[in-house]
Amino acid sequence: MSNSVGFVPNHDEASRQAFVGGLKGYINFALEGQLQRLFDEKLVPEQEAKAPGSVTSRADGEALLVDHPLYNLWETLTFHSQNQMWDSVADTADRTMDNQIAAFEYILANPRTDGTLKLQDSLVVKAPIATTEIHRQPGGYWRETRPHDLAAGLNYAGTVDLYRNAKGMGTGGKVGSDSLGQLLAGVAKKYAPDLEPKAILDMGCGTGEQTLAYKRVFPGAKVTGIDCARPLLRYAHGYAQSEGVAIDFAEMDAGQTDFADGSFDLIVSIIMFHETTQAQVRDILRESWRLVRPGGLVLHLDVPYQPNRMPLFKQVTNHWQVRNNGEPFWTGFAEMDMKDELAAAGLDPGATFANYEAAGPATFYFFGGRKDVSS
Repeated sequence: MSNSVGFVPNHDEASRQAFVGGLKGYINFALEGQLQRLFDEKLVPEQEAKAPGSVTSRADGEALLVDHPLYNLWETLTFHSQNQMWDSVADTADRTMDNQIAAFEYILANPRTDGTLKLQDSLVVKAPIATTEIHRQPGGYWRETRPHDLAAGLNYAGTVDLYRNAKGMGTGGKVGSDSLGQLLAGVAKKYAPDLEPKAILDMGCGTGEQTLAYKRVFPGAKVTGIDCARPLLRYAHGYAQSEGVAIDFAEMDAGQTDFADGSFDLIVSIIMFHETTQAQVRDILRESWRLVRPGGLVLHLDVPYQPNRMPLFKQVTNHWQVRNNGEPFWTGFAEMDMKDELAAAGLDPGATFANYEAAGPATFYFFGGRKDVSS
């Protein structure tokens, strides 16, 4: 038995997961591309010929597609490939669960670094995390059926790179890759080339793979990851210890933390905001600004699906995810003006940004700001 925590499929499980990733990639690119050509070249022109100016909103686009067989095929395959994804990673999680819990307990008793795990029973987890199976993950992020349960963390860890690569939002990473964290750290150096952070906070750190990147890029920094999902934090702590990387993990709400003002030089997140609510976005931005020191940087990464840069067809298919794929705030987040939100949170408008950064074929939305040294 290994005394390491991590998602490690065997040959057959990895093959099945690779098939599911390939299927999802086909649906997201080849099939969706065919559907978009139908929409742009046939359905919209025919409707506009009947009623000029009648296809201008997402609702108009949905009305053209909703009963078309090709759209129904896309919906069906998208929905069931998500089921297949969770089923395929569950094979690995279920097979290894007992050994993984034993490894986690061994690490608690025999830590390999001075990284810590702090859980607090008093935390009230808010919707949508508390009420929604995000990404339709069975049981959501909070399923617990036994002491030191790692099931939600193992299942989530097995899907991260599979899902992102299949959506064209990956950076070529494999299971356990810290490629997005490495990307964010590189972008941080672009926005604050002189910053040598001594304390870094990763909000919504999830299973922690990306959190490790910040310690690897900035080895002199104390790195802390927070999340409100306890099973994911257990996995994150066990995985970081297994990798020999010292990270402090804590169970906290990113919009209301326990840290003192000005505790961090660099505050980051990856794909967190679109899993919250409008009110939580505003709380988290205010908290980010409270926690960052003068001269420090706030840098958040999220989905690049803002309507002003998305064709009408993509707005329709993205909103389908909201209704059917465990993404309740995807459209809501995309429709927020983050420059305005940053300013409302107290950031100096002249020091904020909301830009897009490419990573190979993928593009990500980065927003945040740097606090003036005189603040």
